[in-house]
Amino acid sequence: MGVSRRGFLGILGGAMAGATLAGGRANAQPPSSTSADSFGCLVDLSLCVGCRKCEAACNKQNSLPQPDRPFDDMSVLDTFRRPDADKFTVVNRHLVGGAPAYAKVQCLHCLDPACVSACIVGALTKEPSGAVRYDASKCIGCRYCMVACPFQIPAYEYSEALTPRVRKCEFCFERQMEGKAPACVSACPKEAMAYGKREDLLLMARERIRSSAARQVTASTEGAADAASTPAGDAAAGNGAAPLPLLPYIYGEREAGGTSWLYVASHPFESLGLLRLPPEAPPRLTEAIQHGIFKNFVPPLGLATLLGMAMYTLRGRKEKEQ
Repeated sequence: MGVSRRGFLGILGGAMAGATLAGGRANAQPPSSTSADSFGCLVDLSLCVGCRKCEAACNKQNSLPQPDRPFDDMSVLDTFRRPDADKFTVVNRHLVGGAPAYAKVQCLHCLDPACVSACIVGALTKEPSGAVRYDASKCIGCRYCMVACPFQIPAYEYSEALTPRVRKCEFCFERQMEGKAPACVSACPKEAMAYGKREDLLLMARERIRSSAARQVTASTEGAADAASTPAGDAAAGNGAAPLPLLPYIYGEREAGGTSWLYVASHPFESLGLLRLPPEAPPRLTEAIQHGIFKNFVPPLGLATLLGMAMYTLRGRKEKEQ
């Protein structure tokens, strides 16, 4: 079937407009990722005992389905788990050096979220408070956010045939607006989590690292003094009971451009299931590629030239046939 001149011009105009819009988006300035007033959470994994109280609180706060096994059933810790459509946060147990260590996992609410950048309909937004929120009324189910997330967090309601949603922690946004801490933070019996301004939490994390290192030095000195007057076995036991110092690193300060949830720990973060990621935010990488491709509108102009040449050739053939 032939293409009329008017139809061809319509295609040409549409292609040029689409390419121009893409180029304009690629040249847009990066959004402001955070502010001094944004909130976050600091998780001290050295204090976590794996009680799962945070899981129960999250379940209740978000009216999620009750799990097959109750929250006081610790046998679930025998299997590594990920957040899914029915669980916005989970605690995992890891064996590090033969001893158990625990790590809570949920959406980290990135400062420059890849999921927000990837969503083509604006169903995901980054709030000034720090929360990354989801609007199911806008979602078209493309699941680009799931592919884009470097932490592999968003989950899809595959069991819902008619109205599936993307599901994840939303940082208890309603509680935030009421001046309350997230439900999981309030429920922690060991106070392993702290909620507040992200900048303040970074200062708190650095102070905890310094304090834990000082305590370890003191414990080592006392252990050496005890060794002079006690059997070697008793001294070794005393040293073994001393708390491990926190690593001199704050996870989430820079990972993937920085996150609202921050972690300190006594063990390497990789051994606790936290991914090693570069400091660059994924959206900045992809948009830089787009910017390079569409810089100075070279591709749109090239496309227009090619289509124009094609149109000229088609017109010449038509004239010959007549």
